[in-house]
Amino acid sequence: MTALAQTRFETVTILRNGEQTTLNILLPVAALVALAKVPIGGSDPMPVGLAYASALALSWASTAFTSQAIAVAFDRRWGVLRMLATTPLGPRGLFAGKFGAVGLVALVQTIILTLVALPLGLSVSAAVILPGLAFLVLGLAAFLALALLIGGTLRPEAVLAVANLLWIVMAGLGGILVEASAYPDWWAALVRFTPPGALGEGLRALATGHSVAISLLVLGGWAVGVGLLAASRFRWDSK
Repeated sequence: MTALAQTRFETVTILRNGEQTTLNILLPVAALVALAKVPIGGSDPMPVGLAYASALALSWASTAFTSQAIAVAFDRRWGVLRMLATTPLGPRGLFAGKFGAVGLVALVQTIILTLVALPLGLSVSAAVILPGLAFLVLGLAAFLALALLIGGTLRPEAVLAVANLLWIVMAGLGGILVEASAYPDWWAALVRFTPPGALGEGLRALATGHSVAISLLVLGGWAVGVGLLAASRFRWDSK
């Protein structure tokens, strides 16, 4: 099996899984509509561009982190990863296939969210495409590295609990859905240097024409640092 075939297999597996479809697509779409149309906590709804950026960040984080951490943990238990690592695909091909799959699913999510946001009033400029792709690549790399670190070191039951709990924390308190300025100053300053905060704040800054350089640097740093840590700690089975 080649990395390309592994990408195709993992992409189809993700898209056919009802639970992952709910987490990766339906919840971000619901978040987009709610943020753009529903007053929350006495505040006016978000401008649709910011709501779209927040929903994108949620969808990409769900695909690259939560789904992959749980999948890796249970594939370790069932011996799937150890078996695949000994085939011509090898560890590098396996991880390249996973990155390719989350990239393709993220593109599908982006298309769906864009189609939902356009009737709500979203206006897309060609100038955001390149920096948006940079956020896509670095954001997915940072969250996939975190998924491999947690999914590749903890027992599956622990990964299931930790990954779902972190998804809730990231969505509500991590700066993905809610702007960091809504938090206390000390928490907002901290959140901006975490993967969910850098991705959410960075995409919202891109939507409003502000600088995104620091957010991209933060995501790149996490991708490299956690990626190296995951490579040194990853275990191919859970025994």
